[in-house]
Amino acid sequence: MTFQIKAVTIYGKKPGQMRTVPFQLGALNIVTGDSRRGKSALLTIIDYCLASSDYPVKAGKVRTYVSTYAITLTKPGEQLFVARQAPKGNAKTSTTMCVLTQAPGSPPPALEDLRFTTPEDTAKAYLSDFCGIDKTVRVPAVGKNTLIAPSIRHALFFCFQAQNEVANPDVLFHSQGEEWRPNTIRGVVPYFLGAVDPEQALLHNKLRNLRRDLADNEAKLAVSADRTPASGQAQALLTEAVEVGLLPPQTGAQTADDVLQLLRRLRNELTHGSALRPPESDSDPLATLHARRAELRRDFALARAQIADLKGTLAENDEFSDQAIEQRARLTSLSLLRQDADASDLERCPVCDSTIPSANDTIAGLTRDLALLDGDLGVIRNDTPAIRRLIADREDRMQELRSELARNQEQVQELTTSLRTTQQEPDDLRRAAIVQGRISLYVDTMAQQAAAPRVLDRRGDLREQIAELEEQLSGSTQDERLTSFLSLINQDIREKARRLDLDFAASPIRLDLNRLTVIADTADGPVQLKDMGSAENHLGYHVSTLLSLHEWFTNHQSPIPHVLVLDQPSQVYFPAEPTGEEVLQTNDRTHLLNIYEAIHHTLQQLDGKMQVIVMEHADLDDPAFSQHVVERWRYGNNSGLVPSTWMEPETSAS
Repeated sequence: MTFQIKAVTIYGKKPGQMRTVPFQLGALNIVTGDSRRGKSALLTIIDYCLASSDYPVKAGKVRTYVSTYAITLTKPGEQLFVARQAPKGNAKTSTTMCVLTQAPGSPPPALEDLRFTTPEDTAKAYLSDFCGIDKTVRVPAVGKNTLIAPSIRHALFFCFQAQNEVANPDVLFHSQGEEWRPNTIRGVVPYFLGAVDPEQALLHNKLRNLRRDLADNEAKLAVSADRTPASGQAQALLTEAVEVGLLPPQTGAQTADDVLQLLRRLRNELTHGSALRPPESDSDPLATLHARRAELRRDFALARAQIADLKGTLAENDEFSDQAIEQRARLTSLSLLRQDADASDLERCPVCDSTIPSANDTIAGLTRDLALLDGDLGVIRNDTPAIRRLIADREDRMQELRSELARNQEQVQELTTSLRTTQQEPDDLRRAAIVQGRISLYVDTMAQQAAAPRVLDRRGDLREQIAELEEQLSGSTQDERLTSFLSLINQDIREKARRLDLDFAASPIRLDLNRLTVIADTADGPVQLKDMGSAENHLGYHVSTLLSLHEWFTNHQSPIPHVLVLDQPSQVYFPAEPTGEEVLQTNDRTHLLNIYEAIHHTLQQLDGKMQVIVMEHADLDDPAFSQHVVERWRYGNNSGLVPSTWMEPETSAS
């Protein structure tokens, strides 16, 4: 079950300033008024409080006098209050929100009772869950090589029609004109229409995880193989050591382990100045550079291992924090209980008022759980910044080591070039130093490989599981289900278009998800919405399509908010610069009333399960319109979204 909007609340910038606009559930709500009275801000406030990544509220009185925005969401037996502050200073948006679980019917809290501690991403997850969206589902974003998880933000594509969208011939869905949005809309439509089978979604998710595990295992095996010295490398180093006099000639057959032991012993003896070490000169810069390079590589490997461990710890902290925050949200229902009851009430349930001897013991237990959970979250919050600082320090150290290694390599190359220029024959001492450095690097690499956890080759098992899942999913009927669902929805769109007496309604009408538009299939060929002409047609097909989709969403328990917000559909009948004194012509008035009758008819069919909120400039005296008006914001009655008492005297007088 998903939600409807019970109210929009704004808080002023001065103490005690609070204004709530209530809405009726399961009904048509019309807010009518003059221009610049705050009507269009309602849609952007709702958008902002539903975890928008930007600040959509337009500049004007609302931005000037409002400090905090809030909405109250409700569904059977549950209520959620969501508040978000206006951006402060030069910030583009506010990154934290307040999300409160309330008892159904509770009024909006006072501003001083709000705590803005929930990160935007976490709030979006709360809202998606409250909407009923399955967090395990992943759908492809058409045109991208990525998968996305549907969220509340994707559901709003089908719930909003802004003033520049409601009759736009080129844009059918909310924010469709923004970059990448069409691909995302195409990707989430099958899920919200119910064409994505939940069991198949779980299998697809499992298949994605297995493919990721296979790629990770192959990558780890490749790294392990890269670290393994090539065949014969140890024997070649031994031969070079003999040639430069680091070791006496070797006789007899030797195993790989024998060769490794010889090289390891030679490396240790050279390090500790044994007699086998060739005469050294403190002035040999090449040997010094190679020794330094080996040291830098060891430090680099150590820093990389430390970063991997720290990131693993951070991921565990984040996972625990997400789970803990979700549990804490459930426990915060304690705020509804009377914890300071009189002694006479100690054996009465603080919720249902029944006599339950253990009621207060239960409250105490829940309170302790909440306190323990808050303590754990506090530890995690304290640890996480420290871990991030350590990761940053180690990454800085790795960058320094990269730079030093690069400089070291340049110095080696320059010195080697210089020596080749001045010497016709390889210098024995220089060559011995080079061989010594290579042996040290080889022995260190082998030691690191021996110390590193062994990478288990799981490729065969993973490939077998992937093949089994692919076989199970090969018969997926998602495309067929989607085609079937769209066929039924298209019939509803056409029926509504006929009632609105729209052009081309006599022809088959279809919703084209590839083009994201409505198309009429005529005897002369397909006609897209943008080619139909007449703003009245554009408005009519927008309304017909959105109402038909919401009928489907509601009747099939889709996790889409059961609310449709339309901003000024009557604009197609008004001049470009309305003054509030216009009178609609008889024909235009009839067509506009037909729009509202179509909305009301849909709401009657859904029997209170859907809500429509319309911001209008028009104010018709017909019952099909007037009986649904919940607010009238006119200059004549000095009414608007922002109360005039909030404004400075010189501003309110203008």
